[in-house]
Amino acid sequence: MKIEQIYTGCLAQGAYYIESNGEAAIIDPLREVNPYLQRAENDNATIKYIFETHFHADFVSGHVTLSEKTGAPIIYGPNANPKFKSIIAEDNQVFQLGDVQIKVLHTPGHTMESTTYLLIDENGKDHAIFSGDTLFLGDVGRPDLAQKSDDITQEDLAGILFDSLRNKIMPLADDVVVYPAHGAGSACGKNMMKITVDTLGNQKEMNYALRADMTREEFIKEVTDGLLPPPAYFPLNVKLNKEGYQSIDDIIKKGTHALSPNAFETAANETGAIMLDVRTQGEFVKGHIPRSIFIGLNGGFAPWVGELLVDVEQPILLIVNENQLEEAITRLSRVGFDNTIGYLKGGFDAWKNEGKEMDTLESIPASELEARWQQNKEIQIVDVRKPGEYSAEHIENAEHISLSDLNLFIPQLLSYKEDIYVHCAGGYRSVIAASILKSRGIHNLIDVAGGYNAIKKTNITRTDYVCPTTLK
Repeated sequence: MKIEQIYTGCLAQGAYYIESNGEAAIIDPLREVNPYLQRAENDNATIKYIFETHFHADFVSGHVTLSEKTGAPIIYGPNANPKFKSIIAEDNQVFQLGDVQIKVLHTPGHTMESTTYLLIDENGKDHAIFSGDTLFLGDVGRPDLAQKSDDITQEDLAGILFDSLRNKIMPLADDVVVYPAHGAGSACGKNMMKITVDTLGNQKEMNYALRADMTREEFIKEVTDGLLPPPAYFPLNVKLNKEGYQSIDDIIKKGTHALSPNAFETAANETGAIMLDVRTQGEFVKGHIPRSIFIGLNGGFAPWVGELLVDVEQPILLIVNENQLEEAITRLSRVGFDNTIGYLKGGFDAWKNEGKEMDTLESIPASELEARWQQNKEIQIVDVRKPGEYSAEHIENAEHISLSDLNLFIPQLLSYKEDIYVHCAGGYRSVIAASILKSRGIHNLIDVAGGYNAIKKTNITRTDYVCPTTLK
């Protein structure tokens, strides 16, 4: 028996490859399916089943494409209602895979179709659970994502999740291995651990949601407390996962359409496409196409695309180093952004060499921010980190505008006449924020390189006092 976790850091997502005696199963595959096909080929194995733990909201699964390429059936737990051919398994139904078995444990709560798969080894012993978004390491799945489609409150779902955990998962042996669908950084939970594999016994000790003495009412309150609004692209991904989608091969073929600087400029003007610059923040700061948006591949690319671009149907034109072109298109498609219509041939250097208009972003080190702050402690500083980061510690009098909420504050920021110093934790999100603001006509921006990690090494006054952000 072989179990392989295929973890994708950008999405904080774990897919799984299980092989036994020449038969393989894939659990929660990503949209690009060649890695699974290659693993099976290397093992001289046949992919027999494709298991989906639920209808994912944060990424587009590869289940449909993988089934088309292998003939393997797609399996969901009870209550699933996909628009394509699939097996809707019954609770406790068992599927034979080589010398091992995979048992269906219906565990609703995150969504009503959410299912955990229990792997039983060659000796009939419970070996591992693939818990999807039902049980994370350090947390459980948020119970608010299925409300609109299932006409049920988040408190109702949290109560159902409590029952699923107590009746289906917690009675399992402590040495059962837990393989979740997500880890730290995913928007599907709020308190996940950085490790990606653990034992159930340790989770019973460490995970607040598995406390043995926890009442149903306490669970509902703690699980629903502090939930941030889900990213806007989540409902579309659920729709694609339920109804099907284009082949990623077709999407890559369309997106790898090379455009000269003149053709790129014409396409942007005629289609209204977003010019998406996916290089590093350092490259963007030094020079970029006016009104282009920066979201670099070297950070949390796909989730931020989904959070900030919102309209998945809008055409996208890429400014990308050509050796990363296919990676960029693939990672866009993972979150349902399938309308990449071309890229700038030769990258930004070609644009610059053509003598076309370009823009830059002023960026200063934290030491320079300190010097300017010493001269005038009323300078306008905007912190674009998440609320929890800001609450833990921030520059005294800095205004908090979370990057995910940035678009709500455009009118307010347009009214600021003095320089606006923008920072995040390390320098990635602040450049994203600055690029969005510049595209909206706000140019009195100064990025703080190194972000709060560098600011902490200065003598700028900091505090953990939280003053709620309000629209002015």
